[in-house]
Amino acid sequence: MMNQLIDRFVDQLQEALQIGTQAKITQPSQPIQNVYVAGLGGSGIGGDFVREFVYPELKVPYVVGKSYDVPAWISQHTLAIISSYSGNTEETLEAFAKIQNSGAKIVIISSGGKLIDTAKSSGYDYIQVPGGWPSPRACLGYSLTQQMFILHHLGLISDAFVEQIKTSINQLRFNQDEIKKDAKTLAEFLKGRIPVIYTSTQMSAVAVRFRQQINENAKQLCWHHIVPEMNHNELVGWKQPNDKLAVVYFRNKSDYQRNAVRIDINKEIINKYTPHIVELWSRGNSLIEQALYFVHLGDYASYYLSELNGEDSIEIDVIDYLKGELAKV
Repeated sequence: MMNQLIDRFVDQLQEALQIGTQAKITQPSQPIQNVYVAGLGGSGIGGDFVREFVYPELKVPYVVGKSYDVPAWISQHTLAIISSYSGNTEETLEAFAKIQNSGAKIVIISSGGKLIDTAKSSGYDYIQVPGGWPSPRACLGYSLTQQMFILHHLGLISDAFVEQIKTSINQLRFNQDEIKKDAKTLAEFLKGRIPVIYTSTQMSAVAVRFRQQINENAKQLCWHHIVPEMNHNELVGWKQPNDKLAVVYFRNKSDYQRNAVRIDINKEIINKYTPHIVELWSRGNSLIEQALYFVHLGDYASYYLSELNGEDSIEIDVIDYLKGELAKV
């Protein structure tokens, strides 16, 4: 099942472009001075990607919140994007309730649930994405694309991202067989080891996404960190040889030159403590193309790793248990 959902990622991006183009977003009554995205898990990761995609262009702060709480600075000058695939995420609903009293410009992204019901009854702008997907984490294409369109419809960014997503679609389709082959090789490399994921700052969402997919799909712990920040702390932690650790570097030819040098030096240092190091290089000219290439590769790798681990990539029983216990409180 999960492999079929990953197979549909490219079609999902194409569908997301159509949905976003047709979305009707009303203009705010006050100038937008900041953007706040409320969302968790598979719905929240879209905000992480968009924050990095719009960094060079967006002239106001773009903050992603993954909690019950919301910042005190949210006001009538805030664009508040409420993202929950199911429309019933507990933390997001509570954050939404607090934002409703702030005067912020609210736009909801969801497939249904309480969020869409509230949007319709209260007159909030919303973009409804297709429902029925068994795993919200497989709906990243919907989430990140709609956030980009909301920013564009409100005049905060240009429409350059549309062509970049279209180019990504073509690239992923053309390289599909090779991506799957590389993903299987990566899964075999990680089998029986603890993945340690590193990348540069502009690709932090890629590292987070891959970690989350390994957690949920392969039922396996791992960790990630970002260069250059990890050079100021985590690098010192590499002191003891550990054959169980397997380091994955997500790299781009567009990485800041000093960060590229740092990664090369890091590899030299870390190689003293584990021989298991692999570098993955992105494809594409834009950050969007490069990131979506890594997303697709990493998603497949997490699925293949779940197969090697003998795990059901769809199953999330422990999360369902947690929700059930919370419902008793």
